Amino acid sequence: MNEVKRPRKPLMFYYAIVLLALILFNALVMPFLTNPGVQEIDYSEFMKMTEDKKIAEVMIEDNKIIFKSTDGNFYKTGLVNDPDLTERLYQSGARFESQIVEQMSPLLSILLSWVLPMVLIIGVGQYFSKKLMENAGGGAGSMMFGMGKSNAKVYVKSTSGIKFDDVAGEDEAKEILSEIVDFLENPKKYEAIGAKMPKGALLVGPPGTGKTLLAKAVAGEANVPFFSISGSEFVEMFVGMGAAKVRDLFKQANEKAPCIVFIDEVDAIGGKRDGRIGGNDEREQTLNQLLVEMDGFTNNEGVIVMAATNRSDILDPALLRPGRFDRRIVVNYPDVKGREEILKVHSRNKPLAPDVDLAVLARRTPYFTGADLMNVMNEAALLTARKGLEQIDMSAIEEAITRVMAGPEKKSRKVTEMDRKLVAYHEGGHAIVAHYIPECDDVHEITTIPRGSAGGYTMYLPQEEFHYVTTARMKAQMASAMGGRVAEALVFGDVTTGASSDIKQATEIARSMVTEYGMSSKLGPVYLGTEHEVFLGKSFSQQNSGFSEMVNEDIDGEVHKLLQEAYDRAKSILSEHIDQLHGLAKLLIEKEKIDKNEFLSFMNAPAEKAIETTFAEDAEAPAEALPAAEEPAPEETEE
Repeated sequence: MNEVKRPRKPLMFYYAIVLLALILFNALVMPFLTNPGVQEIDYSEFMKMTEDKKIAEVMIEDNKIIFKSTDGNFYKTGLVNDPDLTERLYQSGARFESQIVEQMSPLLSILLSWVLPMVLIIGVGQYFSKKLMENAGGGAGSMMFGMGKSNAKVYVKSTSGIKFDDVAGEDEAKEILSEIVDFLENPKKYEAIGAKMPKGALLVGPPGTGKTLLAKAVAGEANVPFFSISGSEFVEMFVGMGAAKVRDLFKQANEKAPCIVFIDEVDAIGGKRDGRIGGNDEREQTLNQLLVEMDGFTNNEGVIVMAATNRSDILDPALLRPGRFDRRIVVNYPDVKGREEILKVHSRNKPLAPDVDLAVLARRTPYFTGADLMNVMNEAALLTARKGLEQIDMSAIEEAITRVMAGPEKKSRKVTEMDRKLVAYHEGGHAIVAHYIPECDDVHEITTIPRGSAGGYTMYLPQEEFHYVTTARMKAQMASAMGGRVAEALVFGDVTTGASSDIKQATEIARSMVTEYGMSSKLGPVYLGTEHEVFLGKSFSQQNSGFSEMVNEDIDGEVHKLLQEAYDRAKSILSEHIDQLHGLAKLLIEKEKIDKNEFLSFMNAPAEKAIETTFAEDAEAPAEALPAAEEPAPEETEE
């Protein structure tokens, strides 16, 4: 994309230039005009000229001496403590004067210091105000200091830049946007069968999923001008300035129609109007002006408005109705196929080793956005370059994925033997419970090496992605999350703070099952969730759950029941396979990190071999000697 227009500088910029010039004039030129041709010399030279009787006139002030030599030149020097100075000057024949250097007249001084600056400021202000009003066609109030001027950047099609081929994982969105581009390039094909140009397209999706990237691709593909501006750029300090910017933006767009206007983060100005007195008048005026420009009495034929937001729930209904945003394009998390295509895009210019399998990496990164995957490949390239290698291998990308999720390894952290044992049993508990529950994902990696604030983690690799999660699967995830706490209690007779994130994860799943998915046997299929939206004047005190305290108690009881069932299930599995838990913990202490193949090899080994690897005698340590373990990272599950 090539930018063909830059925002004009505001009027305040030219005022600042004039003021700076005046300050320099008063500091550098005025002293020369006041005291022309005065040379500064040191006091010793002044004393020598006094002895040589070369001083004709002299004037002594508080801190300096100004004198005129016999050859007609003017000099000045600093005043020092010299009691005999007056006598020596008198003997040398110098005349004492009250004024030696001819000063500027008071009238000229006033003209240069006050009148000229005011004339320049007023003249510059009138000139540039006239130019701005001529260019924008608005009033002086709307264009003052450039605040009513749109700062939108304009792009046209170029040979370089982002195209649809550079965007992967969003085929449906590209298809709809390609239709818009084709409509702008070939309008007669659609008009021939009575089709009208759509007014707008709204890109909705979580952060990092590629909404702005798709807009850049449209700008790269379209053979029409493309205006790009952020929603926050419409917000000004004075009421009415945002609406003036909207008017100016659409005025420019109409002059270049057919064209596309893209507003990024449109929720900054498009939030619901609450109608309260004393609300955000500036934002509401800006929104009202946008509504009028998109589908009002004004004729904006040939102007398509694209917008992007990750908070469509707070947008004003008037903005979303047909006739304004006719297309609502959901840009969601890419599926496993989409992630593989995204990885291919971001690995185009990177030398990959033969062992790199992008399909495995796509399965390894559920719920990663396009921005996350780009960061993974860049991190892998950095790790490879740091090691001095020429190709990015699978281990580098695996390490990059883990870094993005949990942070870098902290091998320098001092960990006691008891802490290592705690983390080993904790992570082993997660892995063994997940191994014996069919609905759980496969264990991909277990480590006791600290990362970030975590003391260790157990990572899962789903065999396939599920768009809908069953009750059995959610209960399995809760049981696996409880595995770490259960392992601590069974082996050491006490528990630590390390399971706090696991308990939080399990509690969120249980509460969602009861309040949102209707999976409670007691409450039945009823939605009991509440919105937690705090935006544009809304607060928690204004939210109403909509059900009684008795229902609240039932919700708490059902959540506790589900969590207790998960805990008991994990306890039953680990009690039955306690020998494998001891063996796996010892293996983790020895190796610190094991992958899927090593884990399966251990779990499928004969029971006698697993018993030989136990160290149950170490498990009899007194509970009071147990320090608090580092909190493990949240486990990578499907929720």
